[in-house]
Amino acid sequence: MEIKTITAPFTDEVLSQLKVGDIVNVSGIIYAGRDAVLPKIVEMIDEGTLEQNDIHLQGSVIFHTAVSPAGVGPTSSNKLEIEGTMPQLTAAGIRMHLGKGALKKETIEMFDKYNAVYAVIAPVTALLNSKVKAKRCVAHPELGMEAFYELQVEEFPCIIAAAHGQSMF
Repeated sequence: MEIKTITAPFTDEVLSQLKVGDIVNVSGIIYAGRDAVLPKIVEMIDEGTLEQNDIHLQGSVIFHTAVSPAGVGPTSSNKLEIEGTMPQLTAAGIRMHLGKGALKKETIEMFDKYNAVYAVIAPVTALLNSKVKAKRCVAHPELGMEAFYELQVEEFPCIIAAAHGQSMF
C-alpha cells in the first residue's frame, strides 16, 4: 500500500488528490488544540485577531490533542467543543482536522464545501486492544474500567523506555 507524504500548509491541488483510505504522512507546521482552546480560537476568528497573534490557518492542519510533557495523542474529535468549532475553523482556512472518532454527516458534508479533509490517528489503545485475546476482572469490579484486570495478550507491541539506568526521556 502506498503511503502519501504531504506537507502543510496544503494547496487545494494536494487536498483534491486525497481519498478515503489513503495512508498519509503529514509534515510541516500543524496546530494542536482540543476542547478547551478551540472555542477560544473561534472567538479570535470572530474578533479578527488571528494574524496579530501569528496564527495563519490557510491550508493548515489542526491536531485535536493536548501537548503534555508525556507527548501527544488524539482526543475524540466528536466532542461538542471540538466538532462544534469545525465549521468556523474550516471556513477560516483549516484544511485538515486530525483526531479520532466518527463525525456527524453534516460535518463531513461541510468539509466538501471547503475542499477539506478529516484524518484519524489510531490511538495506541486501539492497536493494543486488538492484541488482547481475553480479559478478566480480578479485583475491585466496583471501579468499572479502573478495576484490576488480567489480560491475555498476543504479540503485544511495546518499547522499553527505561532500563539499566538509561531512559529515552
